[in-house]
Amino acid sequence: MTNARPCHAAARPIAALGLSTVTLLAAGVAQAASDPLFKPLIDMRLRYEGVDQTGFPNNADALTMRVRAGGDLRVAPATRILVEAEAVLGLVNDYNSTTNGKLLYPVVADPQNIEINRLQIQNKSIAGTTLTAGRQRINLDDQRFVGAVAFRQSEQTFDAARVETSPVKNLKIDLTYAWKDNTIFGVDSSIAHINGNNVFANVAYATPIGTLTGFGYWVDQDAPTRLQFSSVTYGARFAGKYAFNKTSSATYAFSYAHQQQAFDNPFTYDADYYLADVGLAFGGFGVGAGYEVLGASSGKAFTSFQTPLATLHKFQGWADKFLTTPGNGVRDLYGSAGYTVTKVGPFASIGVLAVYHDFKSDRAGLDYGTEIDLQLLAKFQKYVLALKYADYNADSFATDTSKLWVSVDYVF
Repeated sequence: MTNARPCHAAARPIAALGLSTVTLLAAGVAQAASDPLFKPLIDMRLRYEGVDQTGFPNNADALTMRVRAGGDLRVAPATRILVEAEAVLGLVNDYNSTTNGKLLYPVVADPQNIEINRLQIQNKSIAGTTLTAGRQRINLDDQRFVGAVAFRQSEQTFDAARVETSPVKNLKIDLTYAWKDNTIFGVDSSIAHINGNNVFANVAYATPIGTLTGFGYWVDQDAPTRLQFSSVTYGARFAGKYAFNKTSSATYAFSYAHQQQAFDNPFTYDADYYLADVGLAFGGFGVGAGYEVLGASSGKAFTSFQTPLATLHKFQGWADKFLTTPGNGVRDLYGSAGYTVTKVGPFASIGVLAVYHDFKSDRAGLDYGTEIDLQLLAKFQKYVLALKYADYNADSFATDTSKLWVSVDYVF
């Protein structure tokens, strides 16, 4: 990267900036000043995760408690500082946390951990623009390429500088330079923090029928065991919703991306990504279907499209068998059905969801396996109660695996 030339615009008197700029600054300050002086941050989760996986002599039993606590303080009319600590305690530790050495148990990637989760300064002096610097949470679009991995007890954050701005109506520009990826694996892991020159560029334009987004992601994984995940990805996404009436609607999302090696990746490859996802909602019922392809590299063995910074648990089954894309790629054909009812006794809502996945390779014609995912979710005041189950039936990839989760979340 070349050094930018110094900018001396800040030295000019404010009158030289023009009336429109002064108006934007004043509007931004006025809006930010309406924020409360201090916002406490409290986020707790108690969760049991059990795993029965073929090939291990023991089942995993993990009971963990996650607490995040901190505060968001307004230090100037348009500037806030946020500090948040995170602690994960293992109450029942019969599982491989990835750092505790219990290799006779299946992995539950929730190691005991104490760390600074977020430490950021944010400024909104200019209307329509947010500047954030420091350790922060970043979720882009559907989190297929960049996300916080909220499902795990320790989330993924980035040490980064980010600019989000809307210079004209319906247009949003989101640019990030991240020099460190703080992973879900905790401070005792060899990949707790991965340095690199990561750049996330996302430009979105809202239309009456959906949002069209173009993106470019430069992922630099400097850790010796992660070099093969360094890449550059360019793509586009279109996602929208159409309401038939007050209780019925359709959703749709389509995406394409192309990826190749970058930075210190020792492999040379290029691969494509495709997604088509549609859904229908009528009353409390919902059905959906989709087809997602993380392609194998053309003419290159054992290389395929990778998304190492994604919220991976959201995609390709909750059993997490495809966190790393197989060398022959993966095609995921899935369907879902659910029902949600509101105001049931003391509960604000209760919802059930079932998802079915059929996994195949992108190359070589392999049947990887199938998976059924089930969920019961209930919301009560500031609590979320969840019961989840995943059952992966292996054909030619990985091993039969079933997982059960019971959790209680509280967010203040």
